[in-house]
Amino acid sequence: MKTNLRLIGGKRLQSPNNIYTRPTTLRVREAVFNILNNRVENSNWLDLFSGTGAISCEAYNHGARKIIAIEKNKNNSKNTKQTYGSPFTFIGYHGAWVQEEFWKAFINTSLVCFFVVITSLTIGTLGAYALSRSNFKYTFWLLIMALIFRAMPPITLVAGYLPPFFEWNLWGTLPTTIIVLVSINQPFTLWMLHSFFQNIPKELDESAKVDGCSQYQAFGHVIVPVMWPGIITTGLFSFLLAYNDFAVTSMLLSDENRTMVPKIAAFLGTTYTEGNVMFAVAAVVSATVPLFILIMFFQTKLVSGLTQGAVKG
Repeated sequence: MKTNLRLIGGKRLQSPNNIYTRPTTLRVREAVFNILNNRVENSNWLDLFSGTGAISCEAYNHGARKIIAIEKNKNNSKNTKQTYGSPFTFIGYHGAWVQEEFWKAFINTSLVCFFVVITSLTIGTLGAYALSRSNFKYTFWLLIMALIFRAMPPITLVAGYLPPFFEWNLWGTLPTTIIVLVSINQPFTLWMLHSFFQNIPKELDESAKVDGCSQYQAFGHVIVPVMWPGIITTGLFSFLLAYNDFAVTSMLLSDENRTMVPKIAAFLGTTYTEGNVMFAVAAVVSATVPLFILIMFFQTKLVSGLTQGAVKG
């Protein structure tokens, strides 16, 4: 007769339909682990005649470092593998993305990163180009002030935004977070793009104007194509700021609008309690894949941009 076992964390484990296993009841397991208390964590656990593996699963939930479960009948372990997965299945990824709806956090992260990068590059490119071509004598000190603003801890900047956001009922939404991330990132973007524009001779602008281009046409058709490596490099740094941010997104976003990093932070705690540790691991691995693909795809432009913006001696 099959028995639907409920583990302490709420996970359910179905016992095999045979007479060879007599699963330990939930009340007995709770009593055992209450007696053991904190001695299970980081311990080596040996489970002889493990049957369904319910005791071993509980030890795993309580932080056992190494578990050895011995059972003669191989069929008894099938349901345990279906519940906790094995090293060569995608059960953890399915649980993270579908069961725990990690895909919503991925979409939110994509939207935040897209608009932060586009807005930062648009404002930064126009502003940096204007500063690099102007004769304003306080340009250097203006950029220094921008860098000082960027060096401030983000948590102190967010604190200043919170009162009006609560007053105007703007807290918890993606546009609010995008605005704050852009304002934090913009000084760095302005400084970096300004250094790239400084390395482009002003004679290019003058040559384009001689050929009949206006200032905007010279910028769009002559300067920007030369600047692409620098723009891509700056865009990657802006993307990483928005993608990896925790302080701003965790404070300004509601639970349903969470991005991946705050979602993983909350996810790690809840999955440990529920026994779905592999779901959390799958979420962490999933979050690193886009970064790897992005760096591999733009590595040539990244190296070229960093070299272009380097200080020439």
